[in-house]
Amino acid sequence: MNHTIKSIGSIALLTVLLTLVYACNSTSNTNTATPIATAELIQRGEAIQLGKEWDEVQNNYSKFTSAISENPHDNQAKIQLAQLYIREARVTGEHGHYYPGALAILDNALNDSELTDDMKFLALTTKAGVELSLHEFTDALKTGNAAALLNPSNAQIHGVLVDANVELGNYDKAVKLADRMSSIKPDIRSYSRVSYLREIHGDVDGSIEAMTLAVKAGFPGYEETAWAMLTLGDIYKEYGQLDNAMQVYKEILDMRPNYPFAVGAIGDIQILQGKEKEAEATLKEAMDIIPEVGFYISLASLYKDQGRTQEMNALMDEIMVMLKEDTDSGHNMNLEYADLYLDILDDVEKAKEYAQLEYNKRPKNIDVNKMMAKIALHEKNMTEAEKFYNVAASTKSKHPDLEKIKSMI
Repeated sequence: MNHTIKSIGSIALLTVLLTLVYACNSTSNTNTATPIATAELIQRGEAIQLGKEWDEVQNNYSKFTSAISENPHDNQAKIQLAQLYIREARVTGEHGHYYPGALAILDNALNDSELTDDMKFLALTTKAGVELSLHEFTDALKTGNAAALLNPSNAQIHGVLVDANVELGNYDKAVKLADRMSSIKPDIRSYSRVSYLREIHGDVDGSIEAMTLAVKAGFPGYEETAWAMLTLGDIYKEYGQLDNAMQVYKEILDMRPNYPFAVGAIGDIQILQGKEKEAEATLKEAMDIIPEVGFYISLASLYKDQGRTQEMNALMDEIMVMLKEDTDSGHNMNLEYADLYLDILDDVEKAKEYAQLEYNKRPKNIDVNKMMAKIALHEKNMTEAEKFYNVAASTKSKHPDLEKIKSMI
């Protein structure tokens, strides 16, 4: 199984949920297309089957794979199957299985000589979303730009380009793209991007307002709506509004029972409230729903704070296996490794090694520079810490991490 950490500092995963593409023209049937072996559908755990939703997933999987088998040029079915894989990766946590499967079938479509421009646009847009989720932001920007050349007035591709530019630290460009996206189609996807950009530019109230609009624009019970609600709760949590955050997380569970990220978020709130026994039970509940590495890390951090070293080390062994599986399946986890080594394992040298790798890839990104500043502070190198802080604070973000770094310089 493979796993990913959700972070308020990144919207790459949000793209997978909110970059949904739609059916257009079908292609003609010949015998010259390259056959492809599709990835198997993994059985959902009982807690996340959600009745008819799982039935629908299985029916669609059978429909799309059968269509591809009967017509190797049915690129619409290929793209729809890739989108199904993407959604299942989010729901089940099986990223290492589904993302490579999605990329393989999308590349198969893109290499089909009979691919129409409409289908090429959809395939490129979907592929860019997967690349964002794998934290390959430069690749995502390149793929997204190729899609935009085919359909520059499409709101969805603007969302992909917003996300890629944010992660690469091109914030001015991201704002312009988000404005364009909102003017084309004001919906859950565009409001979510506006919210994030407002937050990183220091407008926390405006960020909450925009994410609230995103939630209202979503369909109750849908995964993407639950994710938007989770992001809203995380904004409240990051800026100290714990009661509001808890309320949002509970509303998610009323709408979508056993939603693991809401359960895990409640566990994180309980830690902040000093309810350590309840937090441990809640995090274990989330881990039982899906093996999401972020839940394991939260529990390991709790064990560290409690001095339960043996239990922390046992959990760390599991976490390292999870992260290796992610990286082996093509997922860039440099920043996640850096955070783990710095905050839990107290290995500054190892944290710097991973952070430097990511800094070399995207030196203008806020989160990367925050990490570099934290490491410099641990090394008592105030000159370096200030250099990285100045880049991280260039958008006038009010994030508590930045405020803490500033107070220490």
